[in-house]
Parts: sequence; C-alpha cells; structure tokens
Amino acid sequence: MIATPPSANNRSESSTPEKIILGVDPGTQVAGYGIISVKAGAMSMMQYGVVQLSKYTTYQLKLQKLHETILRLIDEYHPDEMAIEDPFFGKNVQAMLKLGRAQGVVMAAALSRNIPIVEYAPRRIKQSVTGNGNASKDQVSQMVSTLLGEKLEPKFFDATDALAIAVCHHFHENALPTVSSKKTKKGAWGAFVSENSNRIM
Repeated sequence: MIATPPSANNRSESSTPEKIILGVDPGTQVAGYGIISVKAGAMSMMQYGVVQLSKYTTYQLKLQKLHETILRLIDEYHPDEMAIEDPFFGKNVQAMLKLGRAQGVVMAAALSRNIPIVEYAPRRIKQSVTGNGNASKDQVSQMVSTLLGEKLEPKFFDATDALAIAVCHHFHENALPTVSSKKTKKGAWGAFVSENSNRIM
C-alpha cells in the first residue's frame, strides 16, 4: 500500500521534464520513495510517499508487494534513472540480509524496465544534501524541503529520505551507473541499523 501526503504533486500530462529521478529508501517494514524532475538544472518534486509493509505476514509477501509497488511507480512516472540507498557493511548479518533483499527487489524492478541504477551510501547522501554526513532525519527533511520548495510532512521521514537520495543523485549526475562510495567506513552500517531498526526487523 502506498501512503502519499496530500501536498504531493501529480505529474502533468503536458510536462516534459529533462530528467526524472526515482529515489528509493528500501526497507522490509516500511520503504520510502521520492520522484523529482530536473529541467534546466531546476529541481521539482513530482511525488513522494511510503510503502507500508509491516501488515504483510510473510517476508516473501513483503518483497512481492515492494517489487510490485516500485514497478507501478516506474510505469506511471517513467523515471530516467533510479537512485537507491546502499547501507553497506555490518555485523548484524540477519538485518543486512533482509535489507539487502529488499534492495535487490527494488533494483530488479528497475532493471526489468532498463532503468540505470546508482547507489549511494547514507553518509554521502546526508553530506550531499545538508553538508553534514551525520545529519539527522529531521535536518535532511528540512533541507530537502528547502531545495525543492515544498512543504514536506515530517512524519514521512522514509519518503523525505528517498527524496534526498534523488536530490543527491542530481548533485552527482555525472557519476557512472552503479556508483558506490568505497571510502565509506564499515561503521556506517552500524549507524544505519541503529537509526532504522524499525525498518528491518
């Protein structure tokens, strides 16, 4: 199920964005998505929301619903590129496997539509958007709101995180597909799990 804040904009049939970027913040309990268009260097928000997966009883069903939702978004908005968060390493193997599988089905949806995928580490996203690699979710949300000129719902942090991923990709649009930050410290995953435990348990 997709929960979309009422302030989110729908794509106009007559609009011709120069580039459409789908940002995804994967999860097995809740996943966020954000879609922006970039025209003449100016960003605007097309849509954002969350996929609530906690109500589904099995892990396989959660992955299926996540995959179906991302495909539906792709078919509706026709993004040129997908940007996704890559949490990288960690000691919690079970959490890492669950989130990795969620990331995998999201990527599979994009690949099935021949959409290029770029991966960014959480710290790099925060650094790109706020200038601070240790920024809080609230700080990220506020900065994304400022950059896109939109009033975003603070309760949709997973969705605003996804918008931040899309914005980060725009700022790094010259990066090659499937980019990942190899300089990210292994501790970044531990911090990610600590901040997002409700999304992967």
